[in-house]
Amino acid sequence: MPRFKRASRLLAFAALAAGLAAGSAQAARQPITIGFDIEETGGLAPNGKAVLLAYKIWAEQTNAKGGLLGRPVKLVYYDDQSNPSMVPGIVTKLLDIDHVDILLGENGTNMLAPAMPLVMQRHLTFLGLFGLNVNSEFHYPNYFSMIPAGGEHPTEAFSQGFFEVAKSLKPAPKTIALVGADAEFAKAALDGARTQAKRAGLKIVYDQTYPPSTADYTPIVRAIQAAHPDLVYVGSYPPDTVGMVRAAHEVGLKAEMFGGGMVGLQATAIKQQLGPLLNGVEDYDFWQPIGSYATPAALDFLKQYQAQAAKLGVDQLGYYLPPFAYADLQVLSQAIEGSKSLDQAKLADYLHTHTFKTIVGSTKFGPNGEWTQPRVLAVQFHGVKGNGLDQFRQAKTETVLWPDSLKSGELRYPYGDAQH
Repeated sequence: MPRFKRASRLLAFAALAAGLAAGSAQAARQPITIGFDIEETGGLAPNGKAVLLAYKIWAEQTNAKGGLLGRPVKLVYYDDQSNPSMVPGIVTKLLDIDHVDILLGENGTNMLAPAMPLVMQRHLTFLGLFGLNVNSEFHYPNYFSMIPAGGEHPTEAFSQGFFEVAKSLKPAPKTIALVGADAEFAKAALDGARTQAKRAGLKIVYDQTYPPSTADYTPIVRAIQAAHPDLVYVGSYPPDTVGMVRAAHEVGLKAEMFGGGMVGLQATAIKQQLGPLLNGVEDYDFWQPIGSYATPAALDFLKQYQAQAAKLGVDQLGYYLPPFAYADLQVLSQAIEGSKSLDQAKLADYLHTHTFKTIVGSTKFGPNGEWTQPRVLAVQFHGVKGNGLDQFRQAKTETVLWPDSLKSGELRYPYGDAQH
């Protein structure tokens, strides 16, 4: 073969090899895409926007450190408008058009449940945020839940604090009313409360649901009042939480305790909106800047979050969802780096078999995908004056009633007297 032809072929092979190497290197640097639906509008928007900011802080910090598996991370998301019926379409788009590497579960029971059938069909590993006992009907082995209401019986863990606090009432309560929306979260919350009530020997004198589209809650509260319960346990999402609190004031609800499972009262904007109407309400919470919760890592994250929150018009304090949203992605990143893979089965195996260190504490998942140890707070609002922000900053108006290890005050009752 003539020398120049041989040289030409060698050059061509060298160019091809270089091109393949460059292509391989470029593929290795392609972003790891993490897809999810998020509530940027609608009734859950105060929570959804706060979650999104926490995710963006994590992504920015992660990329500044070199990404995951040597690749940058990219968030791909769409507004679900707080509407569960939109979730399947968004999930399908993320998987079939965007081809995301990881599908993340968003935020709340009502939004997670519609995604589960698609997740199971695709055999995906699915990390859900603040979903109450979502997997109880699906029993899907690759589902993992980022919510302090964990253990073997998450719905009971969610309402346990309410019933533990009720034990301090004198005389002891004898009757209870259960009320909530006809939706996934409220049904789960009421199931747990129903079990706790029967265990405590309480007579259930009212047990009803209302349509999620309800606008006037006054007739509901009047019907509860007519049953004369000692305790009123409410399972609600932000729009109906606000409606129920306002109706309780309007009617002059007489009960020893009122609240329990009201989502929304943890959000700074709703606290400011309701102001003194919060006084006397007993509710759950997941995080407060107190005791063992206020770790340097958690406070550092909140400092970064709060510096951006006011400018973006999202929850200015960020005590409720943002620490757990950030921790959700800490868990995911540790699973990816630990398994050295994006393979769904390998990620699930790693999540089942390891403990994860996060800004909300160490987390381990049980066989049902829930936290092995529940960590739900029972709190009560008091001393709220006006609608100013600072009164909510250091938990001055939110007494921790349970667990005893974090207790900061005593229950004020009955509910009517505690409003003042």
